[in-house]
Amino acid sequence: MIKLTSALLIIGLSSLTAFAQGKGVDKTSERVRDSGTAGSNGIRTGTGTGRGIDFGAGKTVVPPPLPNPYRITARRDVILKAVADVMRDRKLIVDEAASRPAEGIVVSLPYTFIKGAVVSQAELGHYASITSSRDRGWTRGRYTLTVEVQSIDGNSANVSVNARIEGRTDGATGAEWLTLPTLGVAEEEFLSALITNLTGAPPPGRIE
Repeated sequence: MIKLTSALLIIGLSSLTAFAQGKGVDKTSERVRDSGTAGSNGIRTGTGTGRGIDFGAGKTVVPPPLPNPYRITARRDVILKAVADVMRDRKLIVDEAASRPAEGIVVSLPYTFIKGAVVSQAELGHYASITSSRDRGWTRGRYTLTVEVQSIDGNSANVSVNARIEGRTDGATGAEWLTLPTLGVAEEEFLSALITNLTGAPPPGRIE
């Protein structure tokens, strides 16, 4: 009887030990699986420290419009020469009759920047405000620039650029040019090119 009781006790202790060891293996395995997610979003998506959502990161920052008039540190005669050089580089022709260099005013002849009924609508809308009520089937677009240089002192001046944007339609009554509200793009482009010409670098926030 004593031998039977001892045998049952030994079997019971062996089963308990085996159960405890098996349970420990499960916990160890669980810890191993969890450790693979530490510091990152790995297999277990409910734990870890990932990068998260990044709203707005990497977007291109659009610089604000250039002041117009823009103050430039240079003599007026140097600026006027640069104005003529930039007009030539941009295929603009100086209107000698309308310009008054002695007063610091340089005017270009109308420059046709787009032709053709297929592309004129989009290109014209880049420079001018076109409402649906004025969608007349544009065939050409042109602009005229007026640049005025006003001396502040002997070494600096304010430079203002104004553009007259026109769109042409070819109807039954013939060709007609209509003046459209400018968006300031032609002025900004010329002023930026002028600053680059005079300083050797584009305005702040711009790429040459």
